[in-house]
Amino acid sequence: MSSPQTLSEADRRKVAAWAADCAERVLPLFETAVPGDQRPRDAIARARAFARGELTAAVEIRRRFVAGRAARGVSDPAAVAAARAAAQAAGVAHMGAHALGAAAYAARAAGLAAPGGTDATRAEVRWQVERMPDDVVAALRKLPALGEDSAGPLGAGLLASGVLGSIIRDIQSALDVDGRA
Repeated sequence: MSSPQTLSEADRRKVAAWAADCAERVLPLFETAVPGDQRPRDAIARARAFARGELTAAVEIRRRFVAGRAARGVSDPAAVAAARAAAQAAGVAHMGAHALGAAAYAARAAGLAAPGGTDATRAEVRWQVERMPDDVVAALRKLPALGEDSAGPLGAGLLASGVLGSIIRDIQSALDVDGRA
């Protein structure tokens, strides 16, 4: 039996494009810090190709860690978070809950890069939620609340605690607001 965090392949394809949009907004933070490293950009392109049905989940499952490795050895925290956002976007092919990871890392990157980081983080979350298509809202509503299911990225781990956990809770709360139905 698979985890409820997986989502169907059709739903993963829907949320992959949104996750790529979230990661792409902060990609310049990585590319400025590490010019020439294309791994995060490639991960975002692969997430988009998966969303369009051009790549299979099996192929992407084998490649999902490539962008995350780009974060190693980078000293700028915003650049690290941006690379992790791209890696999470690529991971959507494997498990739909990674879309929330992509959004959380992107919001974290925006906050780390800006003076008054908390305001920038909140603004990024607002942007993400406002640009979430209805089919993505419907798919993400199928995910368990953060911490309810341990079999995936929304269980006990990096995404479930601290700033990332707070961001994901904010996004999941926004999915239940009347204007997002």
